[in-house]
Amino acid sequence: MAETTGFDFAKNIRQALGDQQLRKNFKFAMGSMIQKRRLVFADEEEFEQLRAIGQAIRTRALAKLPELLAQLEARCTANGIQVHWAETTEEANATVLEIMQRHGATRMVKGKSMVSEEMHLNHFLEARGIAVTETDLGEFIIQLAGETPSHIIVPAIHKNKEQIARLFHEKIPDTPYTEKVEELNAIARRTLRQRFFDGQVGLSGVNMAVAETGTLCLVENEGNGRMCTTVPPVHIAVMGLEKVVEKLSDVPPLLRLLTGSATGQLITTYFNMITSPRRPGEKDGPLEVHLVILDNGRSRILTDPQFRQTLQCIRCGTCLNHCPVYTRIGGHAFGHVYPGPIGEILTPQMEGLQEAGVLATASSLCNACEAVCPVKIPIPGLIRELRNASYTATPTGRVPGEGFKRNLPETLAWKAWEKVNRTPALNAVVTRLAGLLGDKAPRLGPLKIWSRYRTPPRVARRSLHAMTRAQGVDNE
Repeated sequence: MAETTGFDFAKNIRQALGDQQLRKNFKFAMGSMIQKRRLVFADEEEFEQLRAIGQAIRTRALAKLPELLAQLEARCTANGIQVHWAETTEEANATVLEIMQRHGATRMVKGKSMVSEEMHLNHFLEARGIAVTETDLGEFIIQLAGETPSHIIVPAIHKNKEQIARLFHEKIPDTPYTEKVEELNAIARRTLRQRFFDGQVGLSGVNMAVAETGTLCLVENEGNGRMCTTVPPVHIAVMGLEKVVEKLSDVPPLLRLLTGSATGQLITTYFNMITSPRRPGEKDGPLEVHLVILDNGRSRILTDPQFRQTLQCIRCGTCLNHCPVYTRIGGHAFGHVYPGPIGEILTPQMEGLQEAGVLATASSLCNACEAVCPVKIPIPGLIRELRNASYTATPTGRVPGEGFKRNLPETLAWKAWEKVNRTPALNAVVTRLAGLLGDKAPRLGPLKIWSRYRTPPRVARRSLHAMTRAQGVDNE
């Protein structure tokens, strides 16, 4: 497609739709996740009240974000956590590398982190001789496969147990082929256990950072996040600057929304709250904790009153699970780190409309994503805004690449449409001409492409005015 410079979205979509195994895997997985979420939020009235609370917490945090970030830095520093600021992903990568080099570290174990995917951290470190092991089971699977996450919560959701069994057999030495889930889990656990003890630096994401106390909150189910943040002597946490919340009391409602929306659980197996490195007398925990806070376009998004709603996202992934587009093509077709509805509004704002604006076309605007979003992000409305921004006549600076789709033929066509609808006499002539052309009218010129995928309207041979005049009815 001409809209982007980095990937062919149309080709990706065709390939995904032609992959019957992929579509079968997604159909099974999405149905299960939707049902689990529906059961945990069975009381609709209670859920709506909880959504309103979640939206209020996130809106308040964004409204006070600069001062909350300053407070977070001060609290973390007082607690012994070293805070680093990164305007770009390049700066964030350089910071992580510098910390590792300072400790002479060449081995890292990682918990799940979408920000690290945004940084392309693994590729960056491996190119500099550092061994990186993903320890989340889904991330471990796709690392073995040489792939990127297909879903922001369940990275390997596009694979079934047969594919994973074959992958383990081929990629992990001395591993027999088995399709038993318990045995596959045991193989992964065995393989990863030694990596935890060998890891010199552990890296994690951050689900919420509490400004009031300087606490980093990590939500997980497997225990690998706790191992990454306690076993290695150095822990590096990476987060987008929007993940801060004001008070410790803000955490429970957001946690309830996050776990219920993401995995259909009342609460996850592990909830880690990290406030400092190991203190005197404590028997475990890292000797150093570093927090890398990444901007990467977020501060620009924050300045726009409408687009800042994108930053309310708590990365639950439920908009992906309910999206009729995502559930048919999967995450890899989107060609960027964040797929699905949230990716359609976040990625173009980060990377620019010319590079990623085409993602905003991957929506039926059915409003399912907005209806299930736990913090009430108006995703369809923001998608429409981004689509409009691609054609704007006068760029405002709201989004990089504004107006890149604007062209003379289309501009003239809309000017002509405006003229026809503002001039009664001209409108009558065009209506009459369209009536004479009949069903051929919607298939002429640019409308030919439009009608290839849509049922064209049937144009009446005679207008209502003409028919009523023929019956002697005065139209004046």
